[in-house]
Amino acid sequence: MKNFKNVFIWAIALWMFISSNSVFSSDPEVLSGKKTDAFIYDAIIVPGVPYNDPNMSKILLGRIYWSHYLYSKGIARNIIYSGSAVYTPYVESVIMSLYAQKLGVPVDFIFTETKAEHSVENVYYSYKIAKKHGFNRIALATDPLQSRMLKRLSKKLQIEIDYIPFSFDFLDSLTVEEINIVPDAAYVENFIAIQQRESFFKRFRGTMGKNIKYEN
Repeated sequence: MKNFKNVFIWAIALWMFISSNSVFSSDPEVLSGKKTDAFIYDAIIVPGVPYNDPNMSKILLGRIYWSHYLYSKGIARNIIYSGSAVYTPYVESVIMSLYAQKLGVPVDFIFTETKAEHSVENVYYSYKIAKKHGFNRIALATDPLQSRMLKRLSKKLQIEIDYIPFSFDFLDSLTVEEINIVPDAAYVENFIAIQQRESFFKRFRGTMGKNIKYEN
């Protein structure tokens, strides 16, 4: 059964990847910081990745550094980091916020969404936060594969956002600073990982957006 689940997951991921006409890459004008005011976003949504103290995966660092880049270039006015404690006992959005602050993003321009346990939930709950704060121009800022997947799923939720993924060249060229965060603020006591709380098929339903608790 375990092998079937692994094959099933990889088959879905591969289908989502190859069913598109092209692979996402970042807009050269975004990378160079030459976007005009017409392209400035009120907020960008950054989905989380599991954090294992003291290690941070390159994908997690890529998303944080990309959000910092977009903020530092004036392309994003605010950042909404999204993610609960899902696979490890650390709230993903809080971890990203702590690291981004160390990079120089002021806390006043950072929001954390702490309910999402799946990628499509990252978009939905963060979008609701953005709209509550009067943010109108919103974008998802993440890696190319997740952008492609969420572009398809978000259409079903009728969520109007743009997509500005980083390129793999950006990820490969990433120079990670020696930054130490104190993750205690993100730690959840008596944590139970999602795979212990939910069956495989319930988690898959969550991946497809079926577990969202809709808000008015």
